[in-house]
Amino acid sequence: MNKYELALVVSAKVEDEVRDAVVEKAKGYITRYNGTITEVEEWGKKKLAYEIQKMHEGFYYFIQFEADANCPAEVERHVRIMDNVLRYLVVRKDA
Repeated sequence: MNKYELALVVSAKVEDEVRDAVVEKAKGYITRYNGTITEVEEWGKKKLAYEIQKMHEGFYYFIQFEADANCPAEVERHVRIMDNVLRYLVVRKDA
């Protein structure tokens, strides 16, 4: 099992319930592909480095998980088409 981190930038224009649902859905994709979530960090609303879809702010979430090598590709495949996700990135963390 490898360690990974999923970084999500969620739109700041949506309600709290919708934002929580987006994060829960992403966590669900991780567990669906046999990943184990170890930690979820919520950084809150931050200014974006550049404008994305005419927005200047977004909510940042970092989800650490352990999974097999095929899990990150599947998670990215699903997160890519999710509404209200401005940016995402899955990186492998070193041991």
